[in-house]
Amino acid sequence: MASNYRGYRPPQGMVSWALHRLAGLGVLVFLLLHIVDIFAVGYGPEAFNDLLFIYRHPIFRAGEVILVAGLYYHALNGIRIILVDFWSKGWKYERQMFYAVVALFLIAFIPTAILMIRPLF
Repeated sequence: MASNYRGYRPPQGMVSWALHRLAGLGVLVFLLLHIVDIFAVGYGPEAFNDLLFIYRHPIFRAGEVILVAGLYYHALNGIRIILVDFWSKGWKYERQMFYAVVALFLIAFIPTAILMIRPLF
């Protein structure tokens, strides 16, 4: 007997909400790390230069790519949220706008990621 159950598929609004929060947390963590980094300048240029080896590490480069992904998604989805909240017909097009955000994200992020990763190869 074949089952029609295909598993749970969360609605686009829920996926969008979760990704928006995750991207926002990623940006927050980066900002906190950046504050600590800039704080090191107060100890002199030598202390700051000693931290620069971190930025050259391939793992950090991957983290930068993930950060850019989070920034792009958070910005584009933020515009979608503004449209849903402040445009009287925004709620009608929420699903289409979600897919537009995904498409614009991919169009913007893929070339950026290629440019960022290229120096590693």
